[in-house]
Amino acid sequence: MAKLVVSNRRLVLSFCVITGLFAAGYGVMFTVLDDFRDAYGISGASLGLIVAVGFFSSFVAQVFFGPLADRGHARRLVLTGMVVEVVGLVAMAAGRTVVVLLLARIVMGLGAGVASPAVRRIVIMADPDHLGTNIGRLLSADVAGFAVGPAISAVLVGPFGIAAPFLVITVATAAFIPVIARVPASIETSMTATAALPHDRPHDQPAARFAFDLLRQRAYVGALCLGAAVFLMIGTFDALWVLVLDDLHTADWIANLGITLFALPMMFLGSFGGRLAQRVGPFRTGTVGLLLGAIFVFAYGQLPTGIAIFTLSMFHALSDGLTVSSTGVAVGLVAPPNRQAGAQGLLGGVQTLVGGLAALAAGALYQRYGRNVAYGSASIAMLVLIVAGVVCVGHSWSTKREIHDVPL
Repeated sequence: MAKLVVSNRRLVLSFCVITGLFAAGYGVMFTVLDDFRDAYGISGASLGLIVAVGFFSSFVAQVFFGPLADRGHARRLVLTGMVVEVVGLVAMAAGRTVVVLLLARIVMGLGAGVASPAVRRIVIMADPDHLGTNIGRLLSADVAGFAVGPAISAVLVGPFGIAAPFLVITVATAAFIPVIARVPASIETSMTATAALPHDRPHDQPAARFAFDLLRQRAYVGALCLGAAVFLMIGTFDALWVLVLDDLHTADWIANLGITLFALPMMFLGSFGGRLAQRVGPFRTGTVGLLLGAIFVFAYGQLPTGIAIFTLSMFHALSDGLTVSSTGVAVGLVAPPNRQAGAQGLLGGVQTLVGGLAALAAGALYQRYGRNVAYGSASIAMLVLIVAGVVCVGHSWSTKREIHDVPL
């Protein structure tokens, strides 16, 4: 039994590395948006579209391919997603026009979307007694990878060009494919047989092809609303951060440093935040964190300088580090064990869809009306989703236990 626990923990760490690699590719793209604008003459609205289409393609992939992981295909989905991601990274490195970059971003979104629900299922089922901790570890890995992106860009773009950081992440991702290929195909069966989430439900394969039937459960819908609010915040932040600081005449190194420093609290607090969500209640911690996030987003549109925005973002990072893993923990408690990938995939799909719409809207609003309107609109939309989530969850808002049997 002790050997199995150690093996499962190593498995969790391996898939955390994969999560970090996917995030690193996105982190590189995010930090060269202003380079795309300056070098290739791409408008701010088009850059917002490039960010957005990856969210949209990821949405489609997570919703349609996520449930396959519940049917014994999780490992193959992760491998497929990694291969597709490599193709997207190479295309992004070669891209010089809006059309090519859009296609590359679509492919990258598909790769991440195919793999992400499968990764979450494997991690949740490998060590269900530490659900909150492991969801937090995935968050930490995601943020760590995202933070590595700017660092790689800062070192390589100047001397080697825009393509260089994409190619470095391509090599790293391709090199890790054999590691996942060596994971025994039987691992999913053994996890299902030896591990159980705290639900008294059979572990047979789900009858539903997709996860849309879970929308009949109010608590799950509440988790989706809060998760959507998280990515509305992320999509807005990602689309505007580099552009706003550049237009406020802030040094490029400050913008890159801000991304890295923003990531640090989430890297180190992610697992603690997951445990906190499991201990205090994921809906409670998620709501508090998102309310603070809406305040921070609104403030970004009001502050006069890039340095002031940079400073405030450090406090925002601390808040997010403690709370943003809450929605993943909530879905882990809400969904039956044999529906984890489908449930997490629909959550991820909704999040990426909202993130894409937010990035698209933020880029357009910023170009036409300025940052006050762009950030203010995002803050108001976040508040609407938070209220909707709390209303859907109802009396289960403070729960710390599984709630998938809450009457509709």
